[in-house]
Amino acid sequence: MVKILGIESSCDDTGAAVLNNHTLLSNVVAGQQVHKAYGGVVPELASRAHQQNIVPVVDVALKNAGVAKQELDAIAYTKGPGLMGSLLVGASFAKALALALDIPLIEVNHMQAHVLANFIETPGESYHPPSFPFICLTVSGGHTQIVLVNDHLKMEVLGQTLDDAAGEAFDKAAKMMELPYPGGPLIDKFAKQGDPHLFEFPAPHAPGLNFSFSGLKTSFLYLLRAQTAMDSMFVSKFRNDLCASYQYAIIRVLLDKLCLASEQTGIKEIAIAGGVSANSGLRNALKECALRYGWNIYIPKMEFCTDNAAMIAVTGYYKYLVKDFADASSAPAARYPF
Repeated sequence: MVKILGIESSCDDTGAAVLNNHTLLSNVVAGQQVHKAYGGVVPELASRAHQQNIVPVVDVALKNAGVAKQELDAIAYTKGPGLMGSLLVGASFAKALALALDIPLIEVNHMQAHVLANFIETPGESYHPPSFPFICLTVSGGHTQIVLVNDHLKMEVLGQTLDDAAGEAFDKAAKMMELPYPGGPLIDKFAKQGDPHLFEFPAPHAPGLNFSFSGLKTSFLYLLRAQTAMDSMFVSKFRNDLCASYQYAIIRVLLDKLCLASEQTGIKEIAIAGGVSANSGLRNALKECALRYGWNIYIPKMEFCTDNAAMIAVTGYYKYLVKDFADASSAPAARYPF
């Protein structure tokens, strides 16, 4: 049995988790409320909050798991991508603890970890991880990718956003409507009561399996400007319909490309991952596609969709098996491709 401590600090959530092989023992996340006043994550404030949270979060994770730090076999941490100040806090703590315990240190790519969140086993629940090869649509605030997964550690990006990520497009539209941060979950909430076909937005065009969301975001802005010029109460009157229509447009783009990827590769094992995979509209649309195209789909539990340390730990476990360890020169990287 391999006990891995995972540490996540790529953005504004401080996470620590303990896994026994790929089975979850504990998963603790401390969020940061300070950013709501600014309508987005402030990097300097985020790194300071990580410094305050990292020790208690790790302590609680170990206690919840019933594991003493001396029982750990390795420590996995988020090397990147992410905010450099935030990454430095997690990296420094992980390196120091691994050195003190004289156990291996494992570097983890945050986006690779999102994909492998589909392999976390929760005790008492059925465990049906994807079969290789599979395609994973990874959608978050900073990234939107279609990934071909041939093995736990062998992945290839088939397509990605050329400008804004889908999660960023959600949050920016929410800000335009003066919804509080983070706005993505609120758009999902209001969309459930709206008409997804009341407003039409042009489908962005990007070559191959790539994405583009900047034009969609701009068209949403132009609609608000034009309509509020005639009626200052436009947004409040049509909030639910605006959310539903905008969300429908984004999901349509995501699934059109996912369908194309499945068609081109002949793969019908389909997974999603990342913060936006918690979106109920995307989840429901994926289930509809599964029925229509005969896909086998894999959707992580909600707690493993947003940034969390369990996905870092499970990636660390698979890297531990092949002895892919880091040395004392290990350092975080704001940009860290597969």
